[in-house]
Amino acid sequence: MPIIKVDHLYKRFGETDAVRDISFEVEQGTIFGFLGPNGAGKTTTISILCTLLSPTYGKASIHGYDCTEQSAEVRKSIGIVFQDSTLDKDLTAYENLMFHAYLYDVKKAEMRQRIDEALRFVDLYERRDDLVKKFSGGMKRRLEVARGLIHRPKVLFLDEPTIGLDPQTRAHLWDFIVDLPKKHKVTVFMTTHYMEEAEVCDRIAIIDHGRIITVGTPEELKKTMGGDVIFIGTSDNARAKDEIEKLFGVEVFEKEGELFLTSARGDACIPEIIRALGDMVLSVKLQRPTLNDVFLKMTGRAIRAEELSSGDTFKDEVRSYRRKFGRG
Repeated sequence: MPIIKVDHLYKRFGETDAVRDISFEVEQGTIFGFLGPNGAGKTTTISILCTLLSPTYGKASIHGYDCTEQSAEVRKSIGIVFQDSTLDKDLTAYENLMFHAYLYDVKKAEMRQRIDEALRFVDLYERRDDLVKKFSGGMKRRLEVARGLIHRPKVLFLDEPTIGLDPQTRAHLWDFIVDLPKKHKVTVFMTTHYMEEAEVCDRIAIIDHGRIITVGTPEELKKTMGGDVIFIGTSDNARAKDEIEKLFGVEVFEKEGELFLTSARGDACIPEIIRALGDMVLSVKLQRPTLNDVFLKMTGRAIRAEELSSGDTFKDEVRSYRRKFGRG
């Protein structure tokens, strides 16, 4: 049985449908990615799965528990790492984890062992007695992952876990995240706008305007591109686009001032395009399909870092989470 199951889920706010008839499943012990631009419905869907919102229609369940009817059991089954830090900076790393363990009624006989194991897993055991306010951004994120594992959840939700971190720190954090299913037997449900990070997912759902457009493995999604991706810079994109589509019978897209199209044999297609366009061609480059190309093709837009805003984070839900869970 899938660890997460979503059936024909809708969520309406007034006259607006934030989530529109989405269905998907997540297999146990996998890393599942949710990709979509600002306002696509990612946060709304995850908020329903985390019991922070109730659906208007449809059903969602985690570990066999209905997210609406059995919310207490669902909460025991999940861990959450919010995009914005919820650590107590005036406590030590150890004290933060101990407080979390108490909230989840972890047995005292097991508490120290679980905390020590979690700290060792994220490579913070030697810093366990340091105040969190002395930690770097990457250390705080790793500590939050450790905190989310203390009560042994079945599913760990990671909302943009590496946003705001430098590339080296991001890579370090992912070293820990990719080992979670194997070492801690936990299913990971993550959101990210970094396409290269989505490559680690076993399966990915692309969501836009409240609807899931497609679900598949990274390789399956990239195969939908139909071949190599050719980027062309021209002096007249509108005219060049028309010429290419008429001559080659392919669909041409535009991204950040460049045209791009796919071809089963990109190396053979490029000389023909150059001959057809002549002096209009300013630059040409060929690359293998990426998830960003897939996303752009399916949604008509790219996810950019600047698109992220407070409207697409868990900021508002943090207060609701604390009230519902009785955490102040």
